[in-house]
Amino acid sequence: MSLTPIVSPSKDPTPARPKRMGELSVLPVFFSLKGRRALMAGGSAAAAWKAEMLAAAGAAVELYAPADTLDGEMTALIAEIGTMGEPQAGAIRHHDRPWAVDLLLPGRYALAILDTESEAEGQAFACAARAASIPVNVIDKPAFCDFAFGSIVNRSPVVIGISTFGAAPILGQAIRRRIETLLPPALSGWAALAAKLRSATMERLSAGAERRAFWERFTDKAFLTRAPNAGDEREAARLVEELAARPAGDVSGVKTGKVTLVGAGPGEAELLTLKAVRALQAADVILFDDLVSDGVLELARREAKRMLVGKRAARESCRQEDINALMVQFAKAGKSVVRLKSGDVSVFGRAGEELKELKAEGIPVSIVPGITAASALAACFNVSLTHRDHAQELRFVTGHSKKGGLPEDIDWPALARPGATTIFYMGGRMAGRIAARLITDGLSPDMPVGVAANLSREDETRAAGRLADLETIVAGIGLDRPILIGVGAVFGAAADMAEQGGVEATQSSDRTARAG
Repeated sequence: MSLTPIVSPSKDPTPARPKRMGELSVLPVFFSLKGRRALMAGGSAAAAWKAEMLAAAGAAVELYAPADTLDGEMTALIAEIGTMGEPQAGAIRHHDRPWAVDLLLPGRYALAILDTESEAEGQAFACAARAASIPVNVIDKPAFCDFAFGSIVNRSPVVIGISTFGAAPILGQAIRRRIETLLPPALSGWAALAAKLRSATMERLSAGAERRAFWERFTDKAFLTRAPNAGDEREAARLVEELAARPAGDVSGVKTGKVTLVGAGPGEAELLTLKAVRALQAADVILFDDLVSDGVLELARREAKRMLVGKRAARESCRQEDINALMVQFAKAGKSVVRLKSGDVSVFGRAGEELKELKAEGIPVSIVPGITAASALAACFNVSLTHRDHAQELRFVTGHSKKGGLPEDIDWPALARPGATTIFYMGGRMAGRIAARLITDGLSPDMPVGVAANLSREDETRAAGRLADLETIVAGIGLDRPILIGVGAVFGAAADMAEQGGVEATQSSDRTARAG
């Protein structure tokens, strides 16, 4: 496999006219309400949510609703942030009366919102607000709305709004939940620190390369799961001064590269950890194994350079030395590198060799663990690998040696003891020899086994039976896909079902439910 070095284009790229923006169903804007008055009419729970949002944005909320129409949520909200006398920013002033047209005067309110079941009242409110040039929203009545409230991801001062413009509010909420998982709560603190540093960077750093170098370095830390501390602020201030003291345009060595070894899990994208997704979203370069699924790669940053460096038995592979060299090359060029491995990084993933090389080169490296194939196998058969009635040990064993044959430097008699669950990784081609060796060393030929290929994927296939038939079971599944072999009494129910006429090898149609 040829390696892709970092190179410059041989000629200037041909300028291309940017593609025009596609049609927008609504213009996304972020509207400042700090210290401005907003009219809220209605006392329902929906009105309480809108009033709370307005107050959280710094508005002085004027609430018009008779006291006997207030929902419990609105009553509690008024008790918590209500105010008497003049309106106050971030507070609610309650008027025990309905709204009236004479309230809606030009320049009086930044926004006007009504909650009502009446179409006629909604129309009257919208007409009065529009006549006064006040943006209006009548809850759940799009015809009377100049703007809409979407779902919100709050990492203030970072605020993300999601809108389907009334087409599918539940979909908007689902999108919000997905984004929530990608953004650590600590991002709020980092964004606040960025705002605090902005003046210094504008005053001390020239526009262009210097400011970009600072903010790239800062952003590398902004997605940490911990909040920034005084040390982070001092470090950022030092970097500003360091850049300001350099000759104009000299930003060499500012951005330090790093490598993150990330476990991609068995295949299904939803089995990735949140930390793994964040690492993929922050990567400049991704070096991935060919066992990593397309679904996992879809979660990576679109701009990231992706390079296949897979190693597979009986196939042309990228040498480990070449993979190490690529990681070092990109990291020393200041890139954030993700080494993406199937399963868990620390289980038969050659992570030890990579860690040793990176540490020798002085490159920062960290590990994001993933779900190992053995856990996916347990989900596949819906069993516990350490069921206390059947197994007091759990063992992960490589299915072949460096020379390609059966490993001889392991304690086979110990593996043949009952009362354990043993998982053989990469053992498909050695299945017959594994079974023969275990039986020779004393394990019963009737010991149950569970075998699966392409765990957690659309074409996942599984089979169960007895140790004596292991080679036949594996051959039935096929050796053209990654195979995992489980040996132990925990697979007894699956073996019994196979012997009673159940389907020995089945494509999984419920893998998501089982894996969850």
